[in-house]
Amino acid sequence: MSILEIIQFAFVQKALIAGSFVALLCSVLGLFLVLQRLSLIGDGLSHVSFGAVALGLFLGFYPIYFAIPIVAAASLLIIRLAKKGRIYGDAAIGIVSSVGIAAGVILASLSGGFNVDLFGYLFGNILAISVLEMHISIALSLLVLLVVYFFYYDLFSITFNEEYAKTTGIKTEAINSLLVVLTGITVVLAVKIVGVMLVSALLILPASAALQLGRGFKTTLVLAELFSIFSVSAGVIVSIIFNIPAGATVVLVNFLIFVFTFLLKRA
Repeated sequence: MSILEIIQFAFVQKALIAGSFVALLCSVLGLFLVLQRLSLIGDGLSHVSFGAVALGLFLGFYPIYFAIPIVAAASLLIIRLAKKGRIYGDAAIGIVSSVGIAAGVILASLSGGFNVDLFGYLFGNILAISVLEMHISIALSLLVLLVVYFFYYDLFSITFNEEYAKTTGIKTEAINSLLVVLTGITVVLAVKIVGVMLVSALLILPASAALQLGRGFKTTLVLAELFSIFSVSAGVIVSIIFNIPAGATVVLVNFLIFVFTFLLKRA
């Protein structure tokens, strides 16, 4: 089966459209997170999203609608613990993520075990994405990207020099809170693409690969976006050709891009 034949299928088109928007979003926020050394917050929030999705399925709610406010609240809790609780950032992430994953396991047990829906969120199921989920992914991705656009210079300032940003009147705590909330929304969307177990890779790898070649922030941002969209598109098509899991394939393509850029920089 050729690539042109593969992309004729409706389910592939939905996967590519939704995946590209979420990939674009992950690459943009991922670069800010990597430069601020907050990469692991994506991993922590993905564990929280697992608990939130399990709770939503347990109560009979649509998981994405239910998970977004819970994960957003968890992201703010991480910031508060790190700032007010005399707890280092990685410890705060570990506390919140461990509670999230534990809650998910308990809820799965109470509901009679891991069902197909929960497994889809745990390991990703981009090829089974519905029209509604595609529309939600597009709408929320555009909303988050619009917020990033309006607060771009504030985010840029706190990323490279938070103390200087404070002296210029930027409310750094509010901007940091905004960044982690946007990351929380992004994680919930990405969980359907690559799953809870691999979502942090979609935030970290494109940004890390772009940093190997970028000669300025905007150039690096564009490279991260291109790498991320390509990895999702290539991952989906390769997974269909070889009949392997799509989410894991997307992550491996991302990793190969990172290895290529790493070696290219040192050539």
